[in-house]
Amino acid sequence: MKTAISLPDRVFRSGEELASRLGLSRSELYARALAALIEKHRDDLTTARLNAVYGPVGEDSSLDDVVASLQHRSLVKDD
Repeated sequence: MKTAISLPDRVFRSGEELASRLGLSRSELYARALAALIEKHRDDLTTARLNAVYGPVGEDSSLDDVVASLQHRSLVKDD
C-alpha cells in the first residue's frame, strides 16, 4: 500500500542515512520501523483487554469471607 507522510527534515535525513547504511530502501526502513513500534506497544493492547475483562482499577478482587474460610479449611494440614 502506498501512503504519503510528512516528516521533519532532520528525521528524514537521518532515515535516509540509516537506510543507506543498512542497505534498505526507504520504504523497507519505514515499514520495519512501524512494525517495531507496533510490536513494542502490543502489550498496551493486551493490558487494555485484561482491564476490560477484570474491571476498573481499584476493584476489590479478594475472596468472599465464607469462600476464603472454606478454602482455608480445605488445605491439608501437616502434623
